[in-house]
Amino acid sequence: MSKPIIEIEGLSAGYNGHTVLHDINLNIYERDFLGIIGPNGGGKTTLIKCILGLLQPTKGTIIKNCSSIGYLPQYNMIDKKFPISVKEVILSGLSSQKSLLKRFSQQQHLKVNEVVDRMGLNGLEDRAIGELSGGQLQRALLGRAIISDPAMVILDEPSTYIDKQFEARLYQLLADLNHTCAIVLVSHDIGTVLQQVKSIACINETIDYHPANEVDGEWLEKNFNCPIELLGHGSLPHRILADHHHHTHK
Repeated sequence: MSKPIIEIEGLSAGYNGHTVLHDINLNIYERDFLGIIGPNGGGKTTLIKCILGLLQPTKGTIIKNCSSIGYLPQYNMIDKKFPISVKEVILSGLSSQKSLLKRFSQQQHLKVNEVVDRMGLNGLEDRAIGELSGGQLQRALLGRAIISDPAMVILDEPSTYIDKQFEARLYQLLADLNHTCAIVLVSHDIGTVLQQVKSIACINETIDYHPANEVDGEWLEKNFNCPIELLGHGSLPHRILADHHHHTHK
């Protein structure tokens, strides 16, 4: 077993006195590919905010054994009217590596060019993000998330970028990235998530974790009790988790 880069123990969290997550225990390992699934309102985004340090847990601990985490936010969190180019978006992923008064180095600009090429955005470097398709914007933001060579990349509902032409390319990029970093893919769409992941965490106030040996096995195709939208028919087949139950909190 590789070393955990994130260790979560006894975590509870919520907003305005309302607890959304109860007693979450989860380790995320080097080069893991973790799918976080669950219904809307079940606490997926709350957990991600805690991992990113954007929300303080009300109970429990999170130990981060890594220096950086890349993040691809949900589509509705992006202000497409903001006057920023593709190159500037990707470059902003290196902001933490320089002081406010310093300019980006030539080496950092060369790194941007490498990421632009890797994301298939050649020729779009100077285009404003408001002029991009959903898939192009997703690639620019993924470039921002990976340019600092993080130990882990978190993608929150990437299928909401609606560019189906890029979907297969996205998962190929993630498979390539997974050779060097851990990936956490958050989605309510189990059909898409299960194509790549090595482990599954179902979040619905509590957590039900399915490790790699369960994901790789012969899974039951009935009795999946989490109310998750089953997509993935057609070019993306779906598999369904074995029966499991969450402990509910009153």
